[in-house]
Amino acid sequence: MMTLDGRVIYQLAPGAFADGGLNGIRRRLDHIRALGADTVWIQPFYVSPYRDGGYDVVDHRGVSQRFGTMADFDDLVARCHELDLRVVVGLIMQHTSSAHPWFRSAREDPSSPYRDFYVWAQEPHEDEVVKKPVFTGVEDSIWAYDGHAGMYYRHAFYRHQPDLDVGHPEVRADIAKTVRHWLDHGVDGFRVDAVPHMVKQAAVTDPRDDGYWFLTELAAAADGAPLMGEVDSEPSEYGNYFGDGNRLRGILDFWTNSYLFLALARRDAEPLERAMRRQPEPPAGCTYLNWLRNQDELNLALLEDDERADVMAAFAPDEDMRIYGRGIRRRLAPMLDFDVRRIAMAHALVMALPGVPIVRYGEEIGMDDDLSLPERNAVRTPMDWAAVERQELEPGSLLSRIAQLTRCRHELGELPQRRAEPVRFDHPSVFGVLHQRREGSVLMLANLADEEVHLKVEHEADLLADQSYEPAGADVVLGAYGYRWLRVK
Repeated sequence: MMTLDGRVIYQLAPGAFADGGLNGIRRRLDHIRALGADTVWIQPFYVSPYRDGGYDVVDHRGVSQRFGTMADFDDLVARCHELDLRVVVGLIMQHTSSAHPWFRSAREDPSSPYRDFYVWAQEPHEDEVVKKPVFTGVEDSIWAYDGHAGMYYRHAFYRHQPDLDVGHPEVRADIAKTVRHWLDHGVDGFRVDAVPHMVKQAAVTDPRDDGYWFLTELAAAADGAPLMGEVDSEPSEYGNYFGDGNRLRGILDFWTNSYLFLALARRDAEPLERAMRRQPEPPAGCTYLNWLRNQDELNLALLEDDERADVMAAFAPDEDMRIYGRGIRRRLAPMLDFDVRRIAMAHALVMALPGVPIVRYGEEIGMDDDLSLPERNAVRTPMDWAAVERQELEPGSLLSRIAQLTRCRHELGELPQRRAEPVRFDHPSVFGVLHQRREGSVLMLANLADEEVHLKVEHEADLLADQSYEPAGADVVLGAYGYRWLRVK
């Protein structure tokens, strides 16, 4: 079975990455392999009305006709494995589409066995699981009235995504069947959506272990395939999500992601160092997953008000760039003014962190966003293959820099949390992390400022750098937005 340690993940959306759906992805796998990634995370390709990028699912075990057939999916997985690429798919079980047969039956027939699959109420009320709408400003309540049922149903997300009662035994049994289905089709792991909501809902049914028993059960159903969980929580809660290594194998670390952008905004490494120090050490076989941008807004809800204001001022000065009262709906490159040096340095930051780096399609070429599109669709635009082809021919292009970073990071293998230490320098703009390894310790440096700095560091060799520097010695130079990975004594 696949482990997450030492992997580099490439995230793609089947409706945006390549023409031709699943077959289009298969034809473009050489790009992912050349970039240096060894794992492909494929976003939802399931049967769906596609009102929320495929996260509104009608059939969790079916392939949408817009992307191909189950045979096409099998061919894609087989080709990935031929190229030594592992395959991760989304497990989206906190809710369904309102067009799902379960919900249609539940709303139309009070005696339907599916009525109890969802969360209903006679009147809207404060809910212990979902405190407020996730999409503030778009949805004004977590409750929507259904005229057929004569009741309100809960929806943490959009009203066309009714919440499942994942504590219900038959719902859990179906989740297990879905997991088994995709494992039988060759999938190597799962990215689990909306994990905190599901844990809290499970606790309503069975308060044992505050609902985290749900993750233990889910991991058992995955039969050793790793679960990567979307956990938008504070680090103090991470230990519960890992368990003893018998729950989530990887946590998508929104906390560190938020403070990374605060560091970029302030051009000061301290917020990122602080975030690292707050992370608890994962159990053996478990890890964190780090990224710059994903398919959603840049969610800054975990920051303090003044910290969030600093990031907004730096990267989303216009109201149209902001969303849900907490986030930014832009891609990385426009936030960093399309400065290739600074974009590459931001990727070097992510690659330097202990855990598993994720590169989302388009970020390797500095793709723009489209703010004329509503909500998060601004960052879900099609892959610009013409830009890929141009950058392949340009020495020093962003694509070549990201490929160099990704391949070097892959070659270094596992960088575990327990042997990583933030290193403080006299220059506040310099982020450093020391990875103590049996194969030789590595110091990874990045300069968040646009002016050159000089450091005193005894090192033996450069493993990677943003430009040519003087050979090994005691004096280390970092250019404006520079980065260097050094083998140290």
